Amino acid sequence: DAAPSFFPEQQQQVTSFQSRRENDDSASYTNPLVNRFLITAEVTVSKIFPAGFGWQASSILASDHLGYSSDTMAFALTTGLGDAIGVLAGHVAYFSLKKAYLEQTADSSESNSIDMERETQTGILLGTAALCSGTAWQPIVDTLQSLQLPFLQVFGGTWIGCGTAFYFGLRLGRTVLSGFFPHIHYPTFENGRTDKSLSAAIGGATGFFVGTDV
Repeated sequence: DAAPSFFPEQQQQVTSFQSRRENDDSASYTNPLVNRFLITAEVTVSKIFPAGFGWQASSILASDHLGYSSDTMAFALTTGLGDAIGVLAGHVAYFSLKKAYLEQTADSSESNSIDMERETQTGILLGTAALCSGTAWQPIVDTLQSLQLPFLQVFGGTWIGCGTAFYFGLRLGRTVLSGFFPHIHYPTFENGRTDKSLSAAIGGATGFFVGTDV
């Protein structure tokens, strides 16, 4: 079965789950739907939740402490930066904790498969993309709401707009950062397919946050 495309690079989690499936008779590792759910759960915990927290915290900073109105570019850039920091910090923290936990168990092979240098560079790439989508979110939502569109249309427009911004950020990040970080690959057709899949998932997540914009 095709590997889920939630991570822009080596997809070490997929490899880990597949290797355990080959060496374990448990039905949980023979079912690709279970593997997909586990990886989706990791993405939610390590990226989507921290991104939302970072965006919300930076929006409070921008409006309550810096005095930026929500319809200004300064507000959008501040929230985009908070989103990026949340994604980077969440990704690195999650895999650091996972590696530390695995080192305390008998599963040392999986712990060794987590390269923190690689994960940090992947977090930087994801953070670059989140900067773009996080910056775009408020202007997109404000524009769609000003047109008096119903919730589902605002949701769909935000999904498409922020997903596109995230994809742009990934491709731009690959182009610029691949010259500095060995674990970030230059844009190719193959990683473009992975980036599109990830961007669609992130775009959908940003759409759900429209419900919080009251």
